[in-house]
Amino acid sequence: MVRKSFCLAAVLMFCNACLGSYSEGERLFRSARYQEAIGEFSRSLFLNVNDLKTLHLRARSYEELGEFEKAVEDYRTILYHEPTYAQALAGIGKIFWKKEDYKNAEKYLLLAAKQDGEDFEILLLLGRAMLMNENYNSADEFLQLAKELNPKHAGVYFYQGMARSQIGDVLGAAGSFNMCLKYDPENLTARYNRGLVLLLIGHTTWALEDFETILQSNPSHIEALARRGHAKIRLQDPSGCADLQQAAHKGSLYAQLHLDGC
Repeated sequence: MVRKSFCLAAVLMFCNACLGSYSEGERLFRSARYQEAIGEFSRSLFLNVNDLKTLHLRARSYEELGEFEKAVEDYRTILYHEPTYAQALAGIGKIFWKKEDYKNAEKYLLLAAKQDGEDFEILLLLGRAMLMNENYNSADEFLQLAKELNPKHAGVYFYQGMARSQIGDVLGAAGSFNMCLKYDPENLTARYNRGLVLLLIGHTTWALEDFETILQSNPSHIEALARRGHAKIRLQDPSGCADLQQAAHKGSLYAQLHLDGC
């Protein structure tokens, strides 16, 4: 009897040594030690194969390592047990985004947003997917929701500015790009797009300032050069022709179309 008890205790000690810990796996995940985290989570799932939190972080670990098929397998296992698990839906959507399959990315991110409308990252990526799919009005609506959750995030203003530009809300776009630059003044793409909008609505002097700022940082930006030339001509600055001619020579179609004023 003593011998049997000893053997049982030995087996239990051996099993405990083989089992993983969710908390240790989470620590490894937070330290970006994803392969080790996967091992820990897999051992933890040995006894509790359907633990959704563990499956979620193992999926995230696979995702970080680019092992997308394994990540999706874990996410789908979660959804089999809990179809409304927002982070699993979002996880599949993010993987489709990384694969540049924006239609499916939008589909899964929209399902995720319906389950958790307070998750900023889900709403932001959903808005971006809608932009890629040219669903500009919907993109604007979901980016607005994201902005209300995180009103100091420069990116949400940038993407909302892009959406508003496409739906013809030029004043709204200008306001969005203004706010983006308030929180991220080094964003030259936002500055360029603000310059385009300002030029379009007739604020030529301000537009010129944006294009000159861009060219100071990036002298090879041909389209900023072309727009600066056009802005100068509007302001009756003859040096604008030199800008247009230089940009046209470098292949700018916009510059070629506006050389008539020279």
